Amino acid sequence: MPDLLSSLFFLGRPLSPFYSLFMQARSRLYTNGLCKREKMDVPVVSVGNLTLGGTGKTPFVRYIAQLLATHGYKPAIISRGYGGKAKGKVNVVSDGKTIFLDSRQAGDEPCLLAESLPGVPVLTGTVRSHPCHYAVQQFGSDILILDDGFQHLSVIRDVDLVLFDASILAGNNRVFPGGNLREPFSALSRAHAFIMTGISDELSPRIAQFRTFLQENFPGRPVFTNRYTPAECRDKTSSTPIPLDRIPSPLYGFCGIAHPSRFRRTLKSCDLQLSGFTELKDHQVYSPQLLKNISASAIRAGAGALITTEKDMVKLRPLSSTLPLFSLIMRVEINDSFSDYLLRKLASSDQSR
Repeated sequence: MPDLLSSLFFLGRPLSPFYSLFMQARSRLYTNGLCKREKMDVPVVSVGNLTLGGTGKTPFVRYIAQLLATHGYKPAIISRGYGGKAKGKVNVVSDGKTIFLDSRQAGDEPCLLAESLPGVPVLTGTVRSHPCHYAVQQFGSDILILDDGFQHLSVIRDVDLVLFDASILAGNNRVFPGGNLREPFSALSRAHAFIMTGISDELSPRIAQFRTFLQENFPGRPVFTNRYTPAECRDKTSSTPIPLDRIPSPLYGFCGIAHPSRFRRTLKSCDLQLSGFTELKDHQVYSPQLLKNISASAIRAGAGALITTEKDMVKLRPLSSTLPLFSLIMRVEINDSFSDYLLRKLASSDQSR
């Protein structure tokens, strides 16, 4: 897959400058007031990417929602609902008590967030100002979290966080379709802080270099790092946490996420015995036959159970499995200075309203 991606980026390189200019012009239209931007009645925190693909936004959005709820806020999460079939102006995935839409209707990430955040409303809508207003008016939310919101410029945000995956960073440093970037680096001037996710000791030299690049080119914006560490497992039919050393072995892993090899490495880092692994495309749609095929591969490999990601599990629950099926739950580990920074920024935002 990396070789194929490199080939596609090479072919798209001649078009990269044109897309870059288009995205710069689009940003200026909003900055200069030629395109409308709405300011909400409550603070808005955006969590987004400069790069294509996954950077661990979903667990980080969940972490922020839990952090804010712990400090007395009533957050709501607003997502575009990528891949979901619900096309209303406002689609209520969850009101914080009841989940109304499944992953096919809401999209993978909003459904996962709704399942894992009781008490936090999750809404989707292509024009995000609509679900933003709805969350404030109908659910009494006093802070909004935009999931994957960096390029969604029509809603003014109080805190703009940009995540970089530590194993990829900026990829080949070129703008799509010639590279991994959604926008040129100049777009990072809109950000308030950067978070490098999924750090590890072997990536330390690259992380240090990229941190220096960000600090030199975007001074005054803090750079935080976080790890995603395996916390526990859950089986398909229960929300009760299961310690990693209590699940059957050997396991057969599979997933349909942006970087499946990363999940495979995570499983190995947990000292879980793997008899095999199947990589699927991002946002994979599961059918009974596909799960049956994966189970057959697992049985041939001598596995006693299946293991996948949380995001995949929300799509697999309605399906029956011939083998026990578990999901791996990841925990965000980030320095306390980030929570201090975020709460301080929000406090100053509240005072200015």
